[in-house]
Amino acid sequence: MRKSMEGISLLLLVYLFVFSILRSANAVDTLSPSQSIRDGETLVSADGSFELGFFSPTISSTSRFLGIWYKKVTNGTVVWVANRETPISDNKGVLLFSNQGILSLLNSTNSTIWSSNTSKPAQEPVAHLLNSGNLVVKDGKDNNAAEDNLWQSFDYPCDTLLPGMKIGKNLVTGFEWFLSSWKTTDDPAPGQYFVRINISGYPQLEIEKGSKMVYRAGSWNGLIFQAMKRNVLSFVNNEFELNENEVYYTTEPKNSSVVTRIMLNPSGFVQFLSWSDQQRDWESLFTSRLDQCVNYALCGTYATCNENDSPAVCSCLEGFTPKFVGKWNSGVWYDGCVRRTPLVCNNGDSFYKRTGLKLPDTSHSKVNMTMNIKECRQLCLRDCSCTAYTNSDIREGGSGCLLWFGDLLDMRDDMGQDGQDLYIRLAASEIENIIQKRQSWEKRRVAIIVGSVIIGMVMLILPVLCILWRKRNKKGLTRKNRAMDCDERENEEMELPLFNFGTIENATNNFSIENLLGRGGFGSVYKGTLAEGQHIAVKRLSNDSGQGLKEFKNEVILIAKLQHRNLVKLLGCCIQGDEKLLIYEYMANKSLDYFIFGLVLHYSFHISKSFFSDTFSLRILLVVWLTWGTESDQTRSKLLDWSKRVNIIGGIARGLLYLHQDSRLRIIHRDLKSSNILLDNAMNPKISDFGLAKTFWGDQTEANTNKVVGTYGYMSPEYAIDGVFSMKSDVFSFGVLVLEIVSGKKNRGFSHRDHDHNLLGHAWRLWTEKRPMELIDDAFGDFCLPSEMLRCIHVGLLCVQQRPEDRPNMSSVIVMLGSESALPQPKQPGFFTGRNLPEAESSTSNCKSSSANECTVTLLEPR
Repeated sequence: MRKSMEGISLLLLVYLFVFSILRSANAVDTLSPSQSIRDGETLVSADGSFELGFFSPTISSTSRFLGIWYKKVTNGTVVWVANRETPISDNKGVLLFSNQGILSLLNSTNSTIWSSNTSKPAQEPVAHLLNSGNLVVKDGKDNNAAEDNLWQSFDYPCDTLLPGMKIGKNLVTGFEWFLSSWKTTDDPAPGQYFVRINISGYPQLEIEKGSKMVYRAGSWNGLIFQAMKRNVLSFVNNEFELNENEVYYTTEPKNSSVVTRIMLNPSGFVQFLSWSDQQRDWESLFTSRLDQCVNYALCGTYATCNENDSPAVCSCLEGFTPKFVGKWNSGVWYDGCVRRTPLVCNNGDSFYKRTGLKLPDTSHSKVNMTMNIKECRQLCLRDCSCTAYTNSDIREGGSGCLLWFGDLLDMRDDMGQDGQDLYIRLAASEIENIIQKRQSWEKRRVAIIVGSVIIGMVMLILPVLCILWRKRNKKGLTRKNRAMDCDERENEEMELPLFNFGTIENATNNFSIENLLGRGGFGSVYKGTLAEGQHIAVKRLSNDSGQGLKEFKNEVILIAKLQHRNLVKLLGCCIQGDEKLLIYEYMANKSLDYFIFGLVLHYSFHISKSFFSDTFSLRILLVVWLTWGTESDQTRSKLLDWSKRVNIIGGIARGLLYLHQDSRLRIIHRDLKSSNILLDNAMNPKISDFGLAKTFWGDQTEANTNKVVGTYGYMSPEYAIDGVFSMKSDVFSFGVLVLEIVSGKKNRGFSHRDHDHNLLGHAWRLWTEKRPMELIDDAFGDFCLPSEMLRCIHVGLLCVQQRPEDRPNMSSVIVMLGSESALPQPKQPGFFTGRNLPEAESSTSNCKSSSANECTVTLLEPR
């Protein structure tokens, strides 16, 4: 009997031991009183989405924090931190859960450095990490309702707003939910920026730097905060609650399988992010700050901001004039505008309607949810201090009444469909002047429309007449009097003006060499002047170009549908027999490579070969270039000072972001390089040459091809080797461009006395040796900003990393370029040496599979 009892006891001990092992081996999501979590142990939510434990912000950091992070999708993106301001200096931290339901974080000396402020007593407390990422403390005897929680991490957001979290304020207790940025990307301590709801007037969402407002997302319009893009509505359900007890904003994904979050980064940018399983990265659905118009009250009172009108982005509202004209004209706009005619008030005022606006600051406003727009107008008209009104809710045609009192501030008028109507109070006489001007403009517009219709009809009839005429006069046709021979179906598809071949011949002086701007494998580009005096650039595709009719039509169709100030404008086209011509706006400052590489002399050398056929003459020409050309190139390089280069980098980034994300089509350029960046009179960059571009549809993010096209030196490794291209391929090309712009050196053909690396390898070597500033172009002299230059090099290296998934997307690139926060460390770039690329041994036929621009232009490059 005794032996039997001993056997049972031993079996019981073994069972308990095995159970404890199994329990510790399987992740748990709850803590009971007197239990703890030590550094290295974690809680994991039931569905595996979130994990709570100790972490360090970087691999090299010794500081430890208690936090919650994504486990299932990103395995490391931190969303909440407990001891933000008091890190633990070793791995001896422990989280205790007391019998009173209080969470306490202790360091190695058993000092409490953080605790939950649970004040309500609990009989059976339990701490639970929910599938939402919310760490809650509740009484086990109560039900699971959220209002019964004794404490929850969702009440104390850090830099991330998860679905179900609130931003707002309890109007009874005064308790506030708000986001606060990390101090840096490596330090989770509260930074300078905050996202909160301002309850003065009609509540609105804003970003503050300290106590100063720097960005205003606007008031709630029934669907979303007014300055936010409505494309986020297809991903999430937004909720805004305003009652006598509280005001708050929260979100929930429409599809539970889609992971979304809102993040305030250390630079003060708010990003609405969605996780992409295909890219294994966060995609930006909305970013709060991408241009200067987002800066609060940039244009002052009674003025609007429009980023597309750069550099003079501010303009007074109709009926208003600049307060200080001299300062306004010099670009100092913050004083704003004043009324041209004072208000009369007693039945002497009326309202002027502006559409597509970001509504003014609502700090001095009132709202009535029950009124319609007519009642709202009458209410505003009766109050002499009321300056504007509109609907407070845009749903179902509009409802509610939102009234402004005092000056109107912080508006922009480039919102498009995301904008709203605003009725602005003006003196009746000003309304009459505006109506007269509008009627005059309407007459001109009708005249323009009628004229356009007539021209359009002529353009439709002309090809038919052309075909009939050609049939009757086949033998007598000459090159100069032939009309355009464009297929009518292609004309409709291209949606562009069609130029007569003879017109272009006359404009370019019969394509004379004096009008030649440049030459590449695709053909030649000529400067032309139309009869009315307009300057144009004519791209004439050669018969042996790798870009045939397919690429030609591709470029025409794509550019015709793209509208952005950093994309070149296509004026028209012409197809005449074997002739294929593209007519662009003329860029007075040529292309980017002309300034940073001085390629105009290279082109001259190439052109002159036809005139100096003997070797002796060519040697003389080479000596002239070496003695005079280098000095000329350096002079041109100095004309492109650092501020202009920064503007060019930013413009290229914005143009590329438009192609990847904001245009009607998702477009991969595939041939982004310095010669395809044109510069206007003000040195603003415009991306050109869409002959090799590809369109992505829907959720497509990458594709592959059996024919690799592009330019060696700018092509990403995965594209050049495997034929796989994506938006990250363009990001790689952009990174090469950034490093070329900063250094003034070309990636392909770069040489250095100390090594055989290409420019990417040279930049990486300097970076790893902590000598990145040695990459900077000598042309800058003492006129430079080292911090900006270092950031550009850093961003360039991030863009040219070997693996596509390591490279940032263009929305992140723009944020990086415009911020001052710490950036992630780059990994080794693709094509580290660049000496085994196919161009070293490629034949002429192979060369044509890459951009003919780069292959057939004869360049004098050091080897």
